[in-house]
Amino acid sequence: MKRLTAIAAAVFGAAMTSAAFAADMTVGVSWSNFQEERWKTDEAAIKGALDAAGAAYISADAQSSSAKQLSDIESLMAQGVDALIVLAQDAAAIGPAVQAAADEGIPVIAYDRLIEDPRAFYLTFDNVEVGRMQARAVLEAQPSGNYVMIKGSPTDPNADFLRGGQQEVLQAAIDAGDITIVGEAYTDAWLPANAQRNMEQILTANDNNVDAVVASNDGTAGGAVAALAAQGMVVPVSGQDGDHAALNRVALGTQTVSVWKDARELGKAAGEIAVALAGGTAMGDVDGAGEWTSPAGTTMTAKFLAPMPITRDNLTAVVDAGWIAQDALCQGVSNGPAPCN
Repeated sequence: MKRLTAIAAAVFGAAMTSAAFAADMTVGVSWSNFQEERWKTDEAAIKGALDAAGAAYISADAQSSSAKQLSDIESLMAQGVDALIVLAQDAAAIGPAVQAAADEGIPVIAYDRLIEDPRAFYLTFDNVEVGRMQARAVLEAQPSGNYVMIKGSPTDPNADFLRGGQQEVLQAAIDAGDITIVGEAYTDAWLPANAQRNMEQILTANDNNVDAVVASNDGTAGGAVAALAAQGMVVPVSGQDGDHAALNRVALGTQTVSVWKDARELGKAAGEIAVALAGGTAMGDVDGAGEWTSPAGTTMTAKFLAPMPITRDNLTAVVDAGWIAQDALCQGVSNGPAPCN
């Protein structure tokens, strides 16, 4: 391992910059499935943070296989990484990799998805609040009627965090009899094709009597919108991630909200935290970190970033932030909301 000894750190620590500490560090990233649009943005931000610190980057793509992810992490460790950033394909299956890293003294960052292990630093956006934001936007657009819940992957704890936040917002309307949930399904691997198939089945079961869809990310929203469009239907639909295609759907009016989690900020934080932990910083001493208890009762060290709902009312925000070009946002839009008008 290319790791400073405790004695060397004590002797030279005061005189060396963080970049110098990181000059001989390598950070490995294990992606669950690099095919999704947003992870390329995350990767660029991670690389940028590591470059700024003088640390090297290596990665592997598990291609939606939990077994491959375990072997990927073993390979990254064999290459001498000093820290691991892991986007877990299956939160339950990833345990042996965390144990192996702990045995080697390699810090692990649970990136965007919970790894139920106190030895992993949990870095994500506030996903319960993301769920609340999704449900609020859909409920405002459609305060009554038949709702469909298109959830995330059953192996990703985020799916249930989101669903919990959604339920918090919808419960009063459900209790009042204003809305009825007529269909609900997990989406294996978060794949849009699976979400589309689930939505098609729910539409068939309800004779298309559906008034709103709370979909848990932009990929599943895209699948739901495709199923609706095939039936000539447009109803309020939620999503998250700020995918370019989804933001274009918001401008077109076929998606109601995409909760924007600026992946550039998440990736930057991950790179910086990886360097800090590899350099010997305690998890609790990471800037912005705090103690958090998971729904299963595990006490974790975590850092949560704040999301932002994007609707037709504030589309200009993502253009002004350089997240998406105006021509990509407004493709096919005429007389739409600002800045597409």
